[in-house]
Amino acid sequence: MQSLRIGFDARYASDHFPGIGRYITSLLPELSRLTGQHRLFVFTNIGQTLPTLTDAHVEIVSVRSSPFALTQQLELPFLAGRLHLDLLHSPYLVKPYLLPCPSVVTIYDLLPLRYPQTLSPNGRRFYRLALRLAARSARQLITISSVSRDDLAFHLRIPRERIAVTPLAAAPAFAPQPPDVITDMRRRYGVPRHYVLFVGSNKPHKNIDRLLRAWQRVLPELPPSLSDTTLVVAGKFDPRYPLPTVMAAGYGLQERVKVLSHVSDDDLPALYSGALLFVFPSSYEGFGLPPLEAMACGVPVVCAYAGSLPEVVGEAALTVDPHSMHEIADGILRVLRSPALYQFLRQRGQQRATLFSWRATAQATLAVYERVAATV
Repeated sequence: MQSLRIGFDARYASDHFPGIGRYITSLLPELSRLTGQHRLFVFTNIGQTLPTLTDAHVEIVSVRSSPFALTQQLELPFLAGRLHLDLLHSPYLVKPYLLPCPSVVTIYDLLPLRYPQTLSPNGRRFYRLALRLAARSARQLITISSVSRDDLAFHLRIPRERIAVTPLAAAPAFAPQPPDVITDMRRRYGVPRHYVLFVGSNKPHKNIDRLLRAWQRVLPELPPSLSDTTLVVAGKFDPRYPLPTVMAAGYGLQERVKVLSHVSDDDLPALYSGALLFVFPSSYEGFGLPPLEAMACGVPVVCAYAGSLPEVVGEAALTVDPHSMHEIADGILRVLRSPALYQFLRQRGQQRATLFSWRATAQATLAVYERVAATV
């Protein structure tokens, strides 16, 4: 394979794009280790924080335009031409659309089409336009699950062959944590000894309301040794939607639900590791990283049989109907009442998590680059 000059637009690694930022900061170090025979140009805005990339074949390129600025439609094509790029990878659908080289774009899911109420009318119009422009201007699309690939192929009416699947992975930090680390985390966040954990946002598809109603049914049925168990709801919450604290109070659960709105990424492995069980009743996911992170930490998982989640967890989790609070409650109780099922899911989950790695994601991504370059 000839040496390629690859551009990677890392400007989306910011607090505004937490999920995309994790994708970029996890993928880039592995990608830089694999592209030794190529040149990798990483586009960043001034003041951005990225993992240190010290490889000699990697060059950081400063870009004045922000990801949503109209000026990027001129600045990035200019930079791509000046650097003689063979291709540019945009990890978000808002991208430069007229480039002097082929482009690759990552589109994670079609949540705004599945749940249009998450955007304003103007936001929906902008999303649909940006989605069409991204699909038309890119030589190849990348997505993160087979379910998302099928969604993209159907809604954009493009061949599935134009869409590559590169699954995500839990970061290496997600592993069972020592007891003293878990104890320290519990002390700092006020987390009780026995808890069932949910990690995610409060957007409607995450199903927190139905989870809380299921938790009402669980509480009187808990095994005696776990009668003090609390539900911990952790994540970054959007004020446009009902907050978990308000929902819990509405059901009279404020004493049995602990809400954590700002958990440091560094503390997440300990938060997972200390949980009795991880529950994730989301009704739609492009991939579903939290269940995989929980499994990597050795925690049994109960999650929805919806979206890409069955593809991620395989037979290593107990799956339930996300639209049934009865099934969600029953799934939680089945695991907490059965030590045998608990151990089975714990072991199978850790085994399942090892099948996903950012090295494999980077290898699949590099293969996309090389295929695109070979068709020029």
